[in-house]
Amino acid sequence: MTAEVVVRTGLTYGADGKLMDVYRPAGASEPIPAVLLWHGRGPDQRDVLAPVARAAAELGAIVLVPDWRSDAADGGRAHLCDSADFARQHVGDFGGDPERIALAGWSLGGKAAVGGAVDPAAFGDWRPRAVVGTAGAYATVAPSTGIVPIDDLRRSGSRVPPTPVWLVHGTADPVVAVERSRDLRSALDQENWPVSLDEVATDHAGVIMTEFVPKENRCLPSTTEHAVAAGTRTALVLAAAAGIRLTREATGWRG
Repeated sequence: MTAEVVVRTGLTYGADGKLMDVYRPAGASEPIPAVLLWHGRGPDQRDVLAPVARAAAELGAIVLVPDWRSDAADGGRAHLCDSADFARQHVGDFGGDPERIALAGWSLGGKAAVGGAVDPAAFGDWRPRAVVGTAGAYATVAPSTGIVPIDDLRRSGSRVPPTPVWLVHGTADPVVAVERSRDLRSALDQENWPVSLDEVATDHAGVIMTEFVPKENRCLPSTTEHAVAAGTRTALVLAAAAGIRLTREATGWRG
């Protein structure tokens, strides 16, 4: 059943006063699972994630979507850390459960989220309930940690308590090839981390229910069949990773 969604926009977090939007299902009577969802490389583009954030909230999760800037002097690390601190400290203010927060991201944000799972010290040893990486590339440096997630996993993955990792990637992605998520899935398997990979028939933007519009130089909401189907799948994964009870058939979880 689809829940009505209430959106609070323009909340501030962190020392730089960055902005954050919160999507939550209306009428929840008890603390519910939450997702902290990071956008990609484009600076301060939380609006790009609005379609998939709303879809995940309709499934029953609270979704916090912060702005952050990959072009900051530190690559955005302080913004990412500040948003994680805000989520942990304030999710209860929105009806969320601090013990059931999934850390998720799209594109560069997905790499940042996976980096935080592999190197929990970067976030004060916080262990989110699960991590979701959507259309990410994991063999280059993550802005959240300053290290390469897949290399760090191979070096120390067996010594780090495993966090369930859910991956989603478009098979027609021309920006980040689906092989990047396949490689990470294999590496996680080798280290005995719970992992699932959903491959969806769409491109880099479609996986979050958007399309890239060159004239605007950004991703905008899309109603094309492939984007709606893929974005709906991503929303299901986000909600399930946070702890919303969905059927295994609906989520495709194979961890």
